[in-house]
Amino acid sequence: MDVFENVVWKKSSRSDGQGANCVEVAVSPDAVGVRDSKDRDGATLAFTPDDWAAFLTGIKSGEFDS
Repeated sequence: MDVFENVVWKKSSRSDGQGANCVEVAVSPDAVGVRDSKDRDGATLAFTPDDWAAFLTGIKSGEFDS
């Protein structure tokens, strides 16, 4: 069974309306999924909730800024 089958996908507020930078995220009890909203049947990246939380913390702290 697909862990993201019965979850609500939410488009990022940072996604533009021009078809670029369109990212959607879905949260289930066991995983967080990320996909390209322009290709919903394409690949989905799946993260554990702990890994996703660490990623968000890194973003907020500037860890990935160049």
